[in-house]
Amino acid sequence: MTHEELLTRAISDVVPRKLGEAKLKAGKPLRLYWGIDPTGAQIHLGHSVPLRKMRAFQDAGHHVILLIGSFTAMIGDPSGRDEMRQALTAEDVKKNFETYIDQAKKILDMKKLEVRYNHEWLEKLSFKDILGLTSNFTVQQMLHRDMFAERMKKDAPISVTEFMYPLMVGYDSVMLDVDVELGGNDQLFNMLAGRTLQTAFGKKDKFVLTTKLIEGTDGRKMSKSYNNCVYLTDAPAEMYGKLLSMPDNLITLYMECCTDMPMTEVAAAEKALKDGKENPKNLKMHLAREIVTMYHSAADAKAAEEAFENVFKNKGVPEDMPEYKAKKGESLIDALVASGSCASKSEARRLIEQGGIKVNEKAVTDVNAKAEEGIVKVGKRKFVKLT
Repeated sequence: MTHEELLTRAISDVVPRKLGEAKLKAGKPLRLYWGIDPTGAQIHLGHSVPLRKMRAFQDAGHHVILLIGSFTAMIGDPSGRDEMRQALTAEDVKKNFETYIDQAKKILDMKKLEVRYNHEWLEKLSFKDILGLTSNFTVQQMLHRDMFAERMKKDAPISVTEFMYPLMVGYDSVMLDVDVELGGNDQLFNMLAGRTLQTAFGKKDKFVLTTKLIEGTDGRKMSKSYNNCVYLTDAPAEMYGKLLSMPDNLITLYMECCTDMPMTEVAAAEKALKDGKENPKNLKMHLAREIVTMYHSAADAKAAEEAFENVFKNKGVPEDMPEYKAKKGESLIDALVASGSCASKSEARRLIEQGGIKVNEKAVTDVNAKAEEGIVKVGKRKFVKLT
């Protein structure tokens, strides 16, 4: 990636831009960090955007830090929330971040990575220290945040703890004394709070890089609750199938943010789509091959594509589908959850009501149906053999 692309590819904004450009032109190694709160156990392609940008800075010779929000995850980031977030326990956080590093290895050069945990300094702050941090901000500044303004209109609660979140993550910047902070564009307020505190503490003048946010496979915010995430740990066939199901308008955004395809190729794909000179499915297949190859292998990508074609073009069924032995009298919904085909009973019930469950090619319409032997098609891509 060129120096120019460090500040442009998959980037939403550079604040302040002149400082970012000047620091990069100076040619000195920069200290950059990205912080992630381990509120879940899996990394998805949305998380991969800042991780890939970190790797680009690593490859360009800069010092990169991955900060695990081992303390702030217990508070909960209010960004993008129209209601209070449920706090996590220390045990919840520990379980979640145990898998983060292993997944990050799929993208980052671990030999060139510094890993830190923000409980190292945040849990040591005294009440006097915390009051010192609050003196750098006003209540009006906090209330200008979109999510707080929306809650005020709805007379929904805003906890004082949530007000403290930007101060805590801002203090991370002070302790790490960085030149650059990286984050999604929904994190801009928090990152600028860090810039304010670095100045107040006489630290480096930091600039902020906000990465583009990519929607999930259904066009909504990528979220586990929407079941629209492509996880780095997804099996090749599952990853390929999910990517083929995305809306056409996301194709080139994923190409830019989630692959190493040259930007000239991305621009050409965008023009071809706009002019109607390329079938979107062909571009999705190309994109899916690229991403599956990155996180698995070229052979896995080829096999996933062949399996997809067999199921959807030739109306076949996958040869390696999972099997589940249903208990006598077990409901189909319970069998779908127990087999891992559906994440919850509510998801299984919704799919049945929408005609998304077929047993031996016949749609199931009764949510109280019993499990029976045969091939069950779950949604558009999943299959399970009930015995």
